[in-house]
Amino acid sequence: MRVLIINTSERIGGAAIAANRLMDALKNNGIKAKMLVRDKQTEQISVVGLKKSWWKVWQFIWERVIIWKANKFKKHNLFEVDIANTGTDITSLPEFKQADVIHLHWINQGMLALTDIRRIIDSGKPIVWTMHDMWPCTGICHHARQCDKYQQECKNCPYLLNGGSPRDLSNKVFLQKKELYNNSSIVFVTCSQWLKGQAEKSALLDKHTVINIPNPININLFKPRNKQEARTRCNFPADKRIILFGAAKPTDKRKGVDYFIESCNLLVQKHPELKDRIGIAIYGKQSEQIVPLLPFETYDLKYISSEKELVNVYNAIDLYATPSLEENLPNTIMEAMACGVPCVGFNVGGIPEMIDHLHNGYVAEYKSAEDFANGIYWTLTEGEYDMLSEEASRKVTACYSEGTIAKKYIEVYNKITGDHA
Repeated sequence: MRVLIINTSERIGGAAIAANRLMDALKNNGIKAKMLVRDKQTEQISVVGLKKSWWKVWQFIWERVIIWKANKFKKHNLFEVDIANTGTDITSLPEFKQADVIHLHWINQGMLALTDIRRIIDSGKPIVWTMHDMWPCTGICHHARQCDKYQQECKNCPYLLNGGSPRDLSNKVFLQKKELYNNSSIVFVTCSQWLKGQAEKSALLDKHTVINIPNPININLFKPRNKQEARTRCNFPADKRIILFGAAKPTDKRKGVDYFIESCNLLVQKHPELKDRIGIAIYGKQSEQIVPLLPFETYDLKYISSEKELVNVYNAIDLYATPSLEENLPNTIMEAMACGVPCVGFNVGGIPEMIDHLHNGYVAEYKSAEDFANGIYWTLTEGEYDMLSEEASRKVTACYSEGTIAKKYIEVYNKITGDHA
């Protein structure tokens, strides 16, 4: 069986990493998998990049111009929404023609237009669409937050200035998606049970199959290793408990940086003895901006692109802090837990599906810096740390290993190719 995985980027972003890992998992389990991307970052032969051109750059700009105009020429939320009005017809590519299954992932920002998805549907090839956020089941937004209009019909979009209008851009795209999905047999897959619940409420997907399959991870790479050796390689002190906080761009407010800073300051206020016992490691673009705002000794790791380097960092730390305000099924939590690192995160999205409260980490009350600080303190001082660490690693092995996830997807592929036979 030949599967073509389609994603905007090869390696940048959580969806890209998850899609790439799925490709490897499928190949390791007997499936001939390839990946088609707009932005190719490596020389991997099984990843095919679209030909670069100024036209594709203009397509990306044009989509932003339409959103900018709909938002009354304000930059507000310019990248919080997508309208898929530009893209590439991939149906003539040899990789597409050879494939038995077309597997869509995150296809926004100029990878595929809605008209391109229509061409894929019209080709008659079976389609699986893994949702890494809510965009496939809303009009234009990636995260609906408190808005529930997508459950009936998107309009008066809160992401558009002054709340949009009854016939705004969100309504236009919602109706386009509704027409697109009608009479199609796309199987939608969500990475978390939380997202499955959201998708099943959508008026766009009420006649479609929605199933939950988590992202995979290579547990032969991401696994517990010698902590002292890892610390030496990272130049971390041996006598401190190290907390890791990071993201592709940790200064992004959606990653909860303000709550993390407040939690650290609360920790020092309540437990001043911890000031010299805790260190903070930070990674990501612009991470240096956060360093002076923290009350603990801080180690700025900058941007980490190598998975082997990431494994080393995870094995050198004691706790991974993820105060994200919007999440599906974070790769970072999975990576940390696979390396035996307990995690603290807010009760949002798929996080409580990954972190079992007081069993392999701590799930804090949403947007409560105080409870987040309590979680850090409990994990490092009151919980049975060795047990938490062991249970974190065990959870990932049982639920997210490549073999486990590949088997679930292969069952889906076999069913839909049989249905199309």
